[in-house]
Amino acid sequence: MPPISMTSTAKPAPKSAAGSLASFAPWAGEGGVRVYLRPVGLLPIAAWSAGAAVPLAGGRFSFATAQLIVRQGARIERAFAPLTEIMAWGWERGTAVAQSLDKRLGALTRGRAPFAGLDLGRPRIMAIVNVTPDSFSDGGDFFDAGTAIAHGEAMLEAGADLLDVGGESTRPGSAPVSPEEEEARVLPVVRHFAAKGAVVSVDTRHARVMRAALDAGAALINDVAGLRDPGALPLVAEKAAPVVVMHMRGEPGTMQQNPTYEDAALDVFDWLEERVEACLATGVPLERIAVDPGIGFGKTVEHNLDILRHTALYHGLGCALLIGLSRKTLIGKLSRSEPPKERLPGSLAGGLETLNQGAQILRVHDVPQTVQARAVWEGLHPARVP
Repeated sequence: MPPISMTSTAKPAPKSAAGSLASFAPWAGEGGVRVYLRPVGLLPIAAWSAGAAVPLAGGRFSFATAQLIVRQGARIERAFAPLTEIMAWGWERGTAVAQSLDKRLGALTRGRAPFAGLDLGRPRIMAIVNVTPDSFSDGGDFFDAGTAIAHGEAMLEAGADLLDVGGESTRPGSAPVSPEEEEARVLPVVRHFAAKGAVVSVDTRHARVMRAALDAGAALINDVAGLRDPGALPLVAEKAAPVVVMHMRGEPGTMQQNPTYEDAALDVFDWLEERVEACLATGVPLERIAVDPGIGFGKTVEHNLDILRHTALYHGLGCALLIGLSRKTLIGKLSRSEPPKERLPGSLAGGLETLNQGAQILRVHDVPQTVQARAVWEGLHPARVP
């Protein structure tokens, strides 16, 4: 599905066409201004077919209204308006603003190519296989390769679309693991499932482990550090490997020590955009990139909620969107301080809300329950008009 542009209808509009936006962010034509579009009031994809809306990331939803966010340093303004009004407002502010909005709209509406061979026309379920003694939820449960393999087999049987194999805990306060130890943990598991033809991801922030896992048959990289290892980005480009780029403030050992943001949702967007641009500059195309805003990684409960409420915003990066909130501390803090393994209802509630905003991949611990929830969700939100 090609990107949709509303520039042609918005450009000739007179000043009065901006309506309620006429006096909005009068400084938006100045330097150092960033504009964002957050789709709201999502409609069935049939509204696009009827010409009443534009598609959201080529998926099951469309939209005709958005929240326009304008930012210049610490100065931020927000307004809700129809897309035609927003685009007209952009042209009134000048060519640079109009082109920025057109770029955002193109990224939001562009259909997504398959990611790691998986068609994103339906939400995909990434199953977590932690080959670690100390992960926050299931540390030690699947620490030896045999147990991890049996767990992964059960997850595939239950309907997981891909397995995410990790050998280093990145829970808050965790200690780093040497690449050698990480390889010893994950490679037997990666080799087993790659030989079976399963789609296997390796969850690592170390370029050496990435290379070894790809050589062992892993199909993609999931990097909580956003490819900050100096060797990671060149390796991903060299291997033509799909990659999940996640936002994390600081390091796992210190990330929860008073994390601060000017605006959590926008700061994370800006950081991810910079990493996506770095990928593109190194030869990694959009279709091989997924972004993850990193729920729980250097963020308070309010930061996490702000990001989740803005899930649709991140489609403006133009690539696949992965959300990982399964069993996170956020759920217990919002509820009754339940331990991780008792956070399934909250995990499902949060995950389904992000699907309602077009998220394409959910990273989860509880596969059978999530598969069932997805089946009902798909019934309620058909890809085409029944």
